[in-house]
Amino acid sequence: MTEPTVLSAAAEQSVPTQLMKHKREVGVASEELGSANAATDQKEQMTLEISKAYVYRSSGRPEKTDMIKSLVTDQDEGRNCELYLPTSSNYSAVESPEEESEEDMYRDAEEIEREKILLREANPSEYKLSVSPEMDIMEYCRKEWRGNTPVAKRMRKGYEAVAQKFASIRRIRGDNYCAFRATLFQALSQATELPSWLQGEDLTMLPENLLNKYDWIKQWQLKQKLGKKMGEISDEIKEYLILLREKWKNISEIKDPIEKQEACDKLFKNEEEEYSLYEALKFLMLNTAIELYNDDKNGRRVPVFSWLLFARDTSSNPCQLMHNHLNHIGHTGGLEQVEMFLLAYALQYTIQVYRLYKYSTDEFITLYPNDPEEDWPVVTLITEDDRHYNIPVRMCQETML
Repeated sequence: MTEPTVLSAAAEQSVPTQLMKHKREVGVASEELGSANAATDQKEQMTLEISKAYVYRSSGRPEKTDMIKSLVTDQDEGRNCELYLPTSSNYSAVESPEEESEEDMYRDAEEIEREKILLREANPSEYKLSVSPEMDIMEYCRKEWRGNTPVAKRMRKGYEAVAQKFASIRRIRGDNYCAFRATLFQALSQATELPSWLQGEDLTMLPENLLNKYDWIKQWQLKQKLGKKMGEISDEIKEYLILLREKWKNISEIKDPIEKQEACDKLFKNEEEEYSLYEALKFLMLNTAIELYNDDKNGRRVPVFSWLLFARDTSSNPCQLMHNHLNHIGHTGGLEQVEMFLLAYALQYTIQVYRLYKYSTDEFITLYPNDPEEDWPVVTLITEDDRHYNIPVRMCQETML
């Protein structure tokens, strides 16, 4: 219950930044990323206004940015690669301070702890599953949201709406990789062919090619290998990309739905392989971010989310994005909402998310991106707070018809 190109109005509001102005300067060489000591370059000016915006990560804690009004100016890369440590806040993603004061009897702290202990004792291996077995979606809702507060009522309404389309839910393990885990599991579960971007030989050369162009990528960090430099682990990233292609190809070739699901379940029980796939996705996101940044600098059209991605104080260029965001995914935080767009572009998938706390608003069902290519496959996730993601399964027969 803890732990989600031109944007529509609803999607723009859901990204915690309002873009008021954008002036593009073209003709700037894309090679400016090649060194952290590159000369100062005047960036397009954007007027940003964030009034007590809360940027949620799947780590379970919102990060608060108070009353920021500034013009974003591109400075030398050495300064732009400084690490940024945001201020934490205790506000819930779905409850205002006023709502927190209401007594909600749906879960008692001692009850939750007792339940966790019983789960561990009854089936310790299942308790650690990355993707839990199916459960009736309304049964899950009744178990998790028993109270009569406005939040609990809103969640039940949201689940009832999802239940019109899907019969069951599978809970996703929350360890700062939940957005990756939910998206990749859904993508592989319905894969029928290997995506074109996974077929080329350029995929395996990507780590070496990027490192040759951008020296700052030497600071890339892998899970549980924070002390290593990129030069020492580039071969590992190459292996991760090959593993992603191999697993995707093998699962997509399985025709029987039951066998395909069993293959997915087996893969997501292999922790070493699973986390290797997530590291491959992170690196693909970095590559996509570099491409979008260079396209914008060279006057090419880019999706609006790309402006928002690089308008943040903590990611004004790909170097900062890597240091302050991508390197922390899986370690100390998960994906922010604007990074869900980047993940969708990297995979060339449309990620459809039922955002339950947005029930009865235009943002209840959000698409990342919201104007995808027609041939992009669609995966569906559920979130209660834009931090943790679960997956709906077993589309209702009427919906299928």
